[in-house]
Amino acid sequence: MSAASDVIIVGGGLMGSSAALFLRGHGMSVTLLETDLIGRQASGTNFGNVRRQGRALHQLPLANRALAIWRKSRELLGADVEYLQSGHIRVCYRERPELVGAMEDYADKARHEGLDLELLTGNALRAKFPFFGADVLAGSYSAMDGHANPRLAAPAFARAAQRMGATVHENTKIVDAQKVGEDFLVTAEDGRTFRAPILLITAGAWGNALSSQFGEPVPIVPKGPNMSVTEPVPYAIHPAVGVMTPLEEETVYFRQVARGNIVLGGSTRGPSYPDQYRAYVLPQNTLSQLKQIRRLAPALGKLNIIRVWSGIEGYLPDSQPVMGPSATTSGLYYAFGFSGAGFQIGPGVGETMAEVIAKGATDIPMEPYQIERFAEVE
Repeated sequence: MSAASDVIIVGGGLMGSSAALFLRGHGMSVTLLETDLIGRQASGTNFGNVRRQGRALHQLPLANRALAIWRKSRELLGADVEYLQSGHIRVCYRERPELVGAMEDYADKARHEGLDLELLTGNALRAKFPFFGADVLAGSYSAMDGHANPRLAAPAFARAAQRMGATVHENTKIVDAQKVGEDFLVTAEDGRTFRAPILLITAGAWGNALSSQFGEPVPIVPKGPNMSVTEPVPYAIHPAVGVMTPLEEETVYFRQVARGNIVLGGSTRGPSYPDQYRAYVLPQNTLSQLKQIRRLAPALGKLNIIRVWSGIEGYLPDSQPVMGPSATTSGLYYAFGFSGAGFQIGPGVGETMAEVIAKGATDIPMEPYQIERFAEVE
């Protein structure tokens, strides 16, 4: 016999877990299904940036909503996910002075969306952030941004959802989903079935495998982030730091946690294999990352790397997620394909999707995320 609820969510990362929590807040019964363990994939292997700046302007309302949730996460979740309003600075290099103008233009437009940025150059930049290397020309500083621990976040949302009455099934690989009459019938690899009139797919890099079953394929590409962490050193670097550049190998970032370790990310992404649930860190990519980190903050080049890791992230051609209702099937909703930038907005995505499902509307602009934009994909 099928287990029944109001909503089935397939994918137990940050999007799915937060959606489960907020749907319960609307009084809807929820079954959350996860192939592995909650938050084990991209939601738990990313950098942990709670960063609004640098996002497409149309994403800022969603990012602002998410930030409000991060700020009250301890009270909301009954758990510490190590959220810290540390500030975030995004810098550019001297060889690309035209990016200073791009920073100024973005700051002017972002201000209208509630994001205040301070532009720093020369002595003012180095007085505030003396750790930057000589190649750094300018920076855009957001005092209200920060970071959190991705390994803690999704599990904390899922536990909070469970306490509110959601049903969570881990180690439940879904092999088939179809609409039968007014309900969706979702089948697990071990033969268990789940039934609900509403289905929300938050399956990350695996989202296309399910959307394709409803005639809505998307050109998602799996990639593995290049992550590492240093030995602990005295806590001295407060903001999260990133680089604005058109070159992937230069796009590095770092943050220091209260325990003293410095988390490094970025540069060339590695291979990932969704069918194997595996992503790999290539030694040459770690060396490239360290080269760029030394350029950004020379003192960090003296530290020892104690661990490296990766995950499986799903990237779409326009770097915008699929989010919202299906164009082919009533009762079907999507939230996946966040292209390596989903952690910060994750709780906002969950709350927004809960609104769309429970109320049929939201104040968050959804047009840029519609799955119809890939309707020509074969």
